[in-house]
Amino acid sequence: MHSTSPAGPDHDAAPSPRGTWRFPATFWFANIAELFERAAFYGMFISLQLYLVGEVGFTDVTAGAVAACFSLLLYLMPAFLGPLADKIGFRAALILAFALLTGGYALLGALQIKATVVVALALVVLGGAIVKPVISGTAAKCSDEFNRARAFSIFYFMVNIGSFSGKTFAPFIRQGFDLPGFGHFELGIKYVNFYAAAMAFIALVIVIIAYRNPDTAGIGRSFSEVFDSFIRVLGNGRFMCLIVIVAGFWTIQGQLYAAMPAYIIRLVGEQARPEWLANINPFVVVTCVMFVTHLVRNVKPENSIAISLAIIPFSALSMALAPVLQRATGNSIDILGFAMHPITVMAIFGIAAQGLGECFLSPKFMEYASKQAPKGEEGLYLGFQNLHSSIAWFIAFFLSGFLLDRYCPDPNKLKVLDPAAYAQWQDAIAGNGAMPTAYASAHYLWYVYAGIGVVSLLALLLFKYVTANLDRRAAAAAAGTGSR
Repeated sequence: MHSTSPAGPDHDAAPSPRGTWRFPATFWFANIAELFERAAFYGMFISLQLYLVGEVGFTDVTAGAVAACFSLLLYLMPAFLGPLADKIGFRAALILAFALLTGGYALLGALQIKATVVVALALVVLGGAIVKPVISGTAAKCSDEFNRARAFSIFYFMVNIGSFSGKTFAPFIRQGFDLPGFGHFELGIKYVNFYAAAMAFIALVIVIIAYRNPDTAGIGRSFSEVFDSFIRVLGNGRFMCLIVIVAGFWTIQGQLYAAMPAYIIRLVGEQARPEWLANINPFVVVTCVMFVTHLVRNVKPENSIAISLAIIPFSALSMALAPVLQRATGNSIDILGFAMHPITVMAIFGIAAQGLGECFLSPKFMEYASKQAPKGEEGLYLGFQNLHSSIAWFIAFFLSGFLLDRYCPDPNKLKVLDPAAYAQWQDAIAGNGAMPTAYASAHYLWYVYAGIGVVSLLALLLFKYVTANLDRRAAAAAAGTGSR
């Protein structure tokens, strides 16, 4: 990406010496800003569906549609907004991005008006889509071929720390907290957005004070080049089939943010902390990915992906089987001195399975995707590999809205339509009696996602069979041509 900032490149941003973990100051400040940005985003994102329904007044279906469009654009736009950073410079781009994020998050919390919320989410999309390519571009330009792997390992470490911390603090803000000497602070879910705005503002201050433009000459692409590349990728049927198949995995994992928070709170109670449950996924990935990557080092990428797609249905199935455990144990299970609801216990197993599946999928997917790319276009295709996330997260939120409304409805909807059922729900949440019939089939929504996982696995096996036959025929035809 080419910087045209009049300030010129930062002379401190030379590649660090080989064999060390030393990087220029700009690299470290960029990664610290990224930590705050991820804390802001994941704190808001894990609460988004709850906020749109509980505070803004969207129905489950409409909230799912809004969040689906937000997620689609958030993962799709970075490739198209990268050239903006080339034209105005990395520093100016980050200042713009964090200003948009600060304003977007603040507006999201300040006004619970549907049209305003949509505008706020659009600002977050624009800001986030600028941040992604600039921070990763900074990591690339502040390292050399010997230290690039280390640079990106630090980058991903910061991303995960930010993600973990954002989801850790979110329930304290949503539920309120006690501060010794000051008493209890009752905040509420809208303040999660103000927390996100504060994190984004801290990142903005860091960039203004400490970030300097690295030398980005020679890596830029124009808007027209990006668009042409996107059209070429869409035209590759084999690659797009792979993208859609793998999207099935991420659609199930997307329920960490789409269906799971509402499902847990509506069946366990407001005291539940689905944000903490969501943190099990990155914990499993961080602790297991190195071992799993070593384990499958000699396994073909498509076979490792198949393992992940074989694991992921069990994630959803674990959630679906919670009522079986609940009938056997009641509403509380003692685990290592902690009293847990059976739904929480099964969620832990399900989310851990997601993390394990991701360990088999993520390290091998890019290798497999690159093999599907035409010779010489591997970088282009890997640049658009996040298309699977765009597709998956759109489906995840859109579908979850309908499934929640059908099987695990908003209690406030019951309050209007069936006050007696609402009263029964309140008693059940307090531990007095069974759930009303409106929630009798709540676990069915997880069977839908288990089915998506099974279909994705079968689709991959079919994809392997068809492409292998096509490759054999092409090789035979080439051999026949060569022998003549």
